[in-house]
Parts: sequence; C-alpha cells; structure tokens
Amino acid sequence: MSTPSYALADSVTMLRRNLLHAKRYPAMTFSVVVMPVILMLVFTFVFGGALEMSSGGNYIDYLAPGMMMVLPAYLTVSVAVSITTDTTKGIVNRFRTMAISQPSVLAGHVVGALIQALLGIAIMVAVALLIGFRPNANPVEWLAVFGLIGLVMFSLSWVGVAIGLIAPTPESASNMPFPLVMLPFLGSGLVATDTMPVVMRQFAEYQPFTPITETLRGLLMGTEIGSNGIISIAWCAGIGLVGYVWSMSRFRKQVG
Repeated sequence: MSTPSYALADSVTMLRRNLLHAKRYPAMTFSVVVMPVILMLVFTFVFGGALEMSSGGNYIDYLAPGMMMVLPAYLTVSVAVSITTDTTKGIVNRFRTMAISQPSVLAGHVVGALIQALLGIAIMVAVALLIGFRPNANPVEWLAVFGLIGLVMFSLSWVGVAIGLIAPTPESASNMPFPLVMLPFLGSGLVATDTMPVVMRQFAEYQPFTPITETLRGLLMGTEIGSNGIISIAWCAGIGLVGYVWSMSRFRKQVG
C-alpha cells in the first residue's frame, strides 16, 4: 500500500474514532447543532413579526440562509475543544508511538465536523420548512448550497484545529473562538446591511460571512448573487489555507 493510501486509511480510522466519541458523548454535538436551530426559532417568532411589517416579506425566508452560517461557526468551538481534550489528556502522545500518519489525527476531527455540519444543516432546513421557509432552489442549487456550506465548514475546522492546539485547557478552547462565533450575527444574516449605522455597515459588508450568506440567499431564494460567489470561495480558500498551515505548524512542534 502506498503512503497516500496509508494516510487515507489512517484518516478514516481517526474519523470513525471521532464519530464514535460524538455518539458516546453527545452533549457538545447536541448543543452546537441544536442551538442554531433554537436561535432561528427565537429570531423568527420574536423579531420576525416586526421585520415582516417593515419589509413586507416573509422574515424566515430572509433569516434561514443567514442562520445556516451560525452552525459552522458553532462547530468550530467543538473542533477546538476536541483537539485540546486530546492533547491535554495525552492521547496525541499515544498516537505518536503508533505507526500511523500523524496528520490523520487532525484530519479525523475536520471530516467529522464536516459530517456533523451537513447533518445539522439538514435538520435546520427541515425545521425552517415547518415554520414557513419557502425556498425556490432547484436540485442543482441545493447541491451548491450544501457544497458551499461544506467548504465553509472545512475551512473553519482548520482554524478550530489551530485554536485547539494552542489552547491550554478545553475551557479556554471553548472561549477563544467567540469572535468567530459572533461574525455571522454581525453580517447580513439577520438584517440587511443597509439598515445599519455607517461603521457597522462597513464592517458587515467586508467580513467573510456576508458574501457567503448572500450567496446562499441567492441560491435558495433567487436573489442577486453577483460577485458574492467568487468572493465567498476566495474567503474560504484563504481561511482554510491559513488554518491548515497554522495547524500543521503547531502540530509538528508538539509531536516533533
């Protein structure tokens, strides 16, 4: 078997380990998957009436694409905590003594988070449909939606891995990604950016979650996407590259 084949097999083994861990200890997965759904329900039924009166539209149609970005941000916390737990409990040191591909330890966490994110998005879409979400996307557009969300999750997961490797405790790992968790709320996910004060609008329009949200909204609801699709992919590529290089650099220092 070639070296890439060994690395792939080891990554699959690490993925299975992380999925089994999530199944046995579901509290973290439950909270990061269910909390965005609860927030969607709160925003819909608390603020939705007022926003529908002012906009004349169905607020859940506007809100749902934005809330889809909350789930990947929340799952980044789960990745960071899982990585820190492994490093502080000495599990990574045990893997160092085994004949396995060392990066597969990290890859298992990343792919596991990706699977959880896509399942979580499916749950969120189901709940949104029950409360009035009415997208007009065709099958190809739905595939593009899940593909973009998967790309976002993959990119953010590597940032979560890096945070988990530098955090001294699982508690600190759960707090360090807080600015990242807040970004979806500080973009166009909840309200249009042109309703914001000037300084806030400038920040919202030039942070990564706004073009991604607008791309999802365009795919699902038929609104104008423009250059947002290209910008979204560029943001994901940049974030993923920085996260990967940062993660591998920290990981090599720890296992070297």
